Amino acid sequence: MEIFTRIGGTYMRIGYACLTVGVPDTEQKSCVMRNASVDRLSELVSFNLKALEHIFDYNKKNDIRLFRISSDIIPFGSSPVNQLKWWELYQQEFQLLHDKIISNGARVSMHPGQYTVLNSLEESVVFRAIEDLNYHTRFLDALGVGPEHKIILHIGGAYNDKERSIERFMQNYNKLEEAVKQRLVIENDDRSYNILEVLSIGRQLKIPVVFDNLHNSVNPSGEEHPEVYWINECQTTWKMKDGPQKIHYSQQNPLKRAGSHSEKIQTNEFLAFCNRLGRDDLDIMLEVKDKNLSTVQCINCIDQNRVMK
Repeated sequence: MEIFTRIGGTYMRIGYACLTVGVPDTEQKSCVMRNASVDRLSELVSFNLKALEHIFDYNKKNDIRLFRISSDIIPFGSSPVNQLKWWELYQQEFQLLHDKIISNGARVSMHPGQYTVLNSLEESVVFRAIEDLNYHTRFLDALGVGPEHKIILHIGGAYNDKERSIERFMQNYNKLEEAVKQRLVIENDDRSYNILEVLSIGRQLKIPVVFDNLHNSVNPSGEEHPEVYWINECQTTWKMKDGPQKIHYSQQNPLKRAGSHSEKIQTNEFLAFCNRLGRDDLDIMLEVKDKNLSTVQCINCIDQNRVMK
């Protein structure tokens, strides 16, 4: 059963992605391919799972119940270079991580990187993308968590023919294993696929849609609607089995290109955003450079706002 976070009278969960800032024993390690021996990979997997345990402990201590696990947690996880059956070798470690997730009422996710492109023109790229999605699914399965713990994916490239590229995404989506489909959610991006296009794909394939506010500001749909409108539209794609609706929130770095995440979250802007939502039954993943530091500040900001009311 889903256990929701209670923060200052709300069930909203606020989290961060992949790494912590200033927290001992939470860094993760990898290696170059030529050094990826069985012994070295085994050492790295053990080290990284222990680091993840420390992150979970930190999150619980700080009332953080939403976290994105790094795709690099298992070095070369989707590559034939890694022949370890890590999901079997580290069952005890995964059970411990599972218990920490459940005891904290937490929700975890993963987000494959820019090279996981399901609608590529190259069959080899599509093959690797499918293998990568299988790896992410296997990791979440090893944690023993349900389908509400998601894998976030962008649609991919436009390849000068967006209509055919969308068709290719849909065709390749249908090649995925059911276990992957149960976890997959799709997100609007800042260059190719706006929220209107992603909603259309999500509704046709019955995939939940994650709304990203910064991507929407950089790559708008052309239809003039406030963010809350799109968030509510995305809500219709989330079913009970998917868990609470999840969105991504970030702020623009004024010194970098459009779409670049800020160093930290301005809490007054974040609070105004939350107040505009008019609801607290969703999860907000912060995408920000200082990671956990802004997350703690935003949680405290929501807390204080509730007390004042």
